[in-house]
Amino acid sequence: MKRPVQHVVTDLVVIGGGTAGCMAAIEAKSKDPNLDVLVLEKADIDRSGCLAAGMNAINLYLHPGETPESLARYVRQDAMGLVREDLIVSMAEHVNETVHLVEEWGLPIAKDSKGHYQQRGRWNIKIRGGDLKPLLARKTQESGANILNRTFASGLVVRDNKVLGCVALDKRTGDILAIEAGAVIVTTGGAAGIYRPNNDGDAHHKMWYSPFNTGAGYAMGIRAGAEMTSFEMRFIALRVKDILTPTGTLALGFGAKQVNAAGEAFMEKRFPHMGGNSAPTCLRVYGPTVENMEGRGPCFMDATHLTQEEVRSLKSSYLNMYPDTVLFWAANDIDPATDLIEVCGTEPYLVGGHAQAGYWVSDDRQTSIEGLYAAGDVAGGTPYKFVSGCWAEGVIAASSAAAQLRRKRNRSRTVAATPRPVAGFRELAALEIARLIEPLSRHNSVARECQVTPKEAEARLQKVMDEYAGGLSTYYHYSGAGLDRARQELERLNRQLKSLVADDFHQLMLAHEVIDRIEVSRVLVEHLDYRQETRWPAFQSRSDYPFRDDRHWLKFVNSRRDPDTGDLVMITRPYEQMVPGDRYLP
Repeated sequence: MKRPVQHVVTDLVVIGGGTAGCMAAIEAKSKDPNLDVLVLEKADIDRSGCLAAGMNAINLYLHPGETPESLARYVRQDAMGLVREDLIVSMAEHVNETVHLVEEWGLPIAKDSKGHYQQRGRWNIKIRGGDLKPLLARKTQESGANILNRTFASGLVVRDNKVLGCVALDKRTGDILAIEAGAVIVTTGGAAGIYRPNNDGDAHHKMWYSPFNTGAGYAMGIRAGAEMTSFEMRFIALRVKDILTPTGTLALGFGAKQVNAAGEAFMEKRFPHMGGNSAPTCLRVYGPTVENMEGRGPCFMDATHLTQEEVRSLKSSYLNMYPDTVLFWAANDIDPATDLIEVCGTEPYLVGGHAQAGYWVSDDRQTSIEGLYAAGDVAGGTPYKFVSGCWAEGVIAASSAAAQLRRKRNRSRTVAATPRPVAGFRELAALEIARLIEPLSRHNSVARECQVTPKEAEARLQKVMDEYAGGLSTYYHYSGAGLDRARQELERLNRQLKSLVADDFHQLMLAHEVIDRIEVSRVLVEHLDYRQETRWPAFQSRSDYPFRDDRHWLKFVNSRRDPDTGDLVMITRPYEQMVPGDRYLP
């Protein structure tokens, strides 16, 4: 099926209009107002990405006495001794300035009687951020960046390991865009929907991470031959059962502790030398998982010490982030002052902002492909980013890209803002366009009884990953034998994609979302298999290698798919300590 193609030439494309993408676009226009900046967002930047419903806290802020180096030490211990310290430090150097900037734009930040930010835990500050995303969207619009909503990018155009642009589709009109660009910043977030979720049926999208972050940025980088890192460090969140809302508000904001069915505060007992309830993030979900495995569950957050006035404050806090928490409690007659709040672990996600799965990047957030940058959850090596860290990375990537484009312009000795068309771009873009529209094209060419829908493919993917690659049904544990089975099933599913069909443009987007998830899952399985230890319990619990092995595995597991042959090559990169202090917890 042939469709008309619009050829677009611009300076900088930002793929993804979430929190990192908005900040990147704003920063790029701030650095060089003459830059032609184009933002592609598959939803609408006014309410898209992880911040769509807002936030009640900034989870990363350097309070007086803290430094980028003290943050690096903290994150290193939280990540069980393995982290890109250079990226943590460079990110931390920009965190506070981005928070102050967004406050200037209108973000309400809670302050005490002396005018200081109200602290919530060591690194947090309280905010009233229900309208945080519309605020960022408005500033992006005011910056002069061009914004295409309801437009999803399907893939990058790369030649000789240099990015030339991307291909996208307007899912409302069906218009195909072949976009040439001097640089591209990927800010599409991480990957949900790879594993079978906690809830099913009509509630299957009731999960912790944004269900619309489908790993597209990872997948387009994998196909283009970018080096990726640490997919095996998945992220599993400890959340309030059924509604999957954060427990950090209960723990950090209101002093609630985890208890098992017998009322025992098991975290202090299980991890006394690692801080109990303040143990590394992976252990906070591993603890209740083991309690459930060994028959002492279910587990709860105990907030029964709260007064009714404090409960009102708790509910107010959730209204700035997860308002359905308050509705759920009201509908089910739950009073946190008298009732224990049951908790559970979520299904695993790939998230570069809480864990460190993503592109392998340099200090300036450039990937292994020239001119291609990554920021936010899609950038690897930097856990503990959260919202402000994603802003910081958006600033770093945009500043770097703007500088690169400025150097290009100076070398070409032209005052034109837009780059000249690149020879060969149209031919390479045509290959991606053919891949893009293929599910739509085959709607009438594949017998109906042989057709596979996006929903069917997604359900099969989630079942395979859940059962063989460490999902909810196996308490997050996996083994080499199970991964072999997952590999076989994913290869079979990948072959069946030849029958994947779409009958409209929205279905075409859904088809590519599941294609991307399968691509990411295949790489994830190889990462899980390659690391022969258990470094992050629950996040990465390998039954056949149950212990941490610093002697052999204190290093990064990376991968690169050859774009010509399709072969995946596994790579290791050394851990480099740059900040003095304890390297990891005993």
